[in-house]
Amino acid sequence: MCGIALIISGIKIDLSHLVPSCTCPSPQFQEGSLFSEEDIKEALQRRGPDSLGAKKVYLYSEVSDDESKDCIVQSFVQKEAAVDNGCGSELRGELRFIGATLQLRGVNPVVQPLTDAFGNVLVYNGEIFGGINFSRDSNDTEVLMQSLGQCCSCISHEHSRSFCHFGEHQKSVPELLSTIRGPWALIYWQDSSKTLWFGRDALGRRSLLVHWPTCHDSRLLLSSVSPLYSSQQQYDISDEKGKVDVDFWEELSCGVYSISMSPSEMDGHLIGKLKKHEWTDCELKELMMWERTSIEPIPENLSDHCTKVPTMQQDMLSSCSSELGYVQSAPLTTSHKVMMALRESVVRRTTMNRIYQAFPVNQRQERYAPVAVLFSGGLDSMIIAALLHQCIDSEYDIDLLNVSFDGVSAPDRISARAGLKELKKIAPLRRWNLIEIDADLRKLTSETKHVMALINPANTYMDLNIGIALWLAAGGDGWLYEETSSNGRAQCLRVKYKSEARILLVGSGADEQCAGYGRHRTKYRNRSWLGLHEEMKLDMQRIWKRNLGRDDRCIADNGKEARFPFLDEDVIRTLLDIPLWEIADLNQPSGVGDKKILREVARLLGLKEAASLPKRAIQFGSRIARESNRKNFGSNRAANQASAGSVVIYGSSD
Repeated sequence: MCGIALIISGIKIDLSHLVPSCTCPSPQFQEGSLFSEEDIKEALQRRGPDSLGAKKVYLYSEVSDDESKDCIVQSFVQKEAAVDNGCGSELRGELRFIGATLQLRGVNPVVQPLTDAFGNVLVYNGEIFGGINFSRDSNDTEVLMQSLGQCCSCISHEHSRSFCHFGEHQKSVPELLSTIRGPWALIYWQDSSKTLWFGRDALGRRSLLVHWPTCHDSRLLLSSVSPLYSSQQQYDISDEKGKVDVDFWEELSCGVYSISMSPSEMDGHLIGKLKKHEWTDCELKELMMWERTSIEPIPENLSDHCTKVPTMQQDMLSSCSSELGYVQSAPLTTSHKVMMALRESVVRRTTMNRIYQAFPVNQRQERYAPVAVLFSGGLDSMIIAALLHQCIDSEYDIDLLNVSFDGVSAPDRISARAGLKELKKIAPLRRWNLIEIDADLRKLTSETKHVMALINPANTYMDLNIGIALWLAAGGDGWLYEETSSNGRAQCLRVKYKSEARILLVGSGADEQCAGYGRHRTKYRNRSWLGLHEEMKLDMQRIWKRNLGRDDRCIADNGKEARFPFLDEDVIRTLLDIPLWEIADLNQPSGVGDKKILREVARLLGLKEAASLPKRAIQFGSRIARESNRKNFGSNRAANQASAGSVVIYGSSD
């Protein structure tokens, strides 16, 4: 996980491609802005504690000595220092790149921003799990920088018919980025075309916030996270209807953007023309449409379909899954295919990491868990934990992070302890560390303000509750029960423990894809299978804005990287290839028909008790929602009455 940012000053940004009615504010180098570059650096370094770097790129316009100052600007150049070259140059624009790194790949340390011999600059936050080839010892950021350097200077793939000197087709930047499989957000300056590229992956699994230029602040800013100072700052903008509140940041919608720089013929300013590009990879575009071929069953489908794996096959798969993960001789059921896809997803997210090279087993500390699981003991986290056991060496511990705002009485604490017992049954030789993180919301005053900055621009109490729970859980600072023996008698001691795992597996995306929410049941009841499909599609196409950016910011603030096995491209494709009535059967009660396919996967893994657990969101399972309602509204009833309107922490909700 890394933190990236860019501050553009002195350049007039033309947003008309995205917002046709938008007018470009005149660029200014502003003093006393809402927050400083140091504020941004401080916020980013919490995400990337291994290194912090910055680089400035200056853009100049050039006017010949024999021409008047008010003539048309002929050209512009890039320089790395604001030095008068004596040729009539005048500073017009400044690009400040900032990068903080949490290094999980590669042998040698990497400091961002990365630069190359051609004047290109890159800050990158992500993981490449496919699409670009690199060796096990390579750092994917460095490999990406090399690949971007080989791209043509075309702004759009429609015009990219360039060929390198070997006669091979040169990809455009959008073409290259469309091939990447895995979560990413980046900012890249391509010097040959004087173009700035930025964006985030098609699912939005990595946060990237944007401030579009306004008359109050003409800079364009990009950042992984909002600094604390700006989280509650808003502008009052007067218009013909009066005053309206406008938030400073917004989530950048998923996609690839470019800003091509050129001199303006109107006023001599440098102008940057913004454009959003389409994904060029056909498989990725099809995946983002999120269309399922089999939505509405005919009676024969429902009567003939067997919802259970035969007992003999189930027992065989359960007994062998910890070693193999699958049985080649057994026929592949749909649930078996999903299990295999999920297992491969976990493998991608837990291999090729520097953490294993940095801590060899024979030199490791007494306890070392390189990977942790955000753990409620529910269906999704139990599946991830069981698959993680299959994917990493048995010498390593696995940390299970569980947060509670009601001590041992919280539902998630109860299910987590039960889940630990079930995991020990299927993997008795693995050392499982259930980290119990206890919190009192009334004592988290400064922490709450900090998390408010992290969730920004999300601003509801639900966002805050989820954010606090995720932030505390990712911190991994809690208690662990250890068994000891004294005088021949076994004892269980509760000791302080802090998880040092830098990779945190999270179950996001399971409910959206497998009909795990209550509203899915309502849609199915009102509009049958087609209504259910449309609601699930809507959930997947807005998950970047409602969930993933917020969750990424809250988890990464602890110097941890969130990885989402259920949101792997191959897992999504596998689930879409399965008929909807095999994914869920909402005629069945809660804990049976919702996420039916995942319940079958759990049984294949030997998790019989977890397979029957009902869905429970973290804000309710940890009891933070109840404590928040009491703190802010006096009671749950008062909170429910308030929620009939739009309850926000600050400002207005979208």
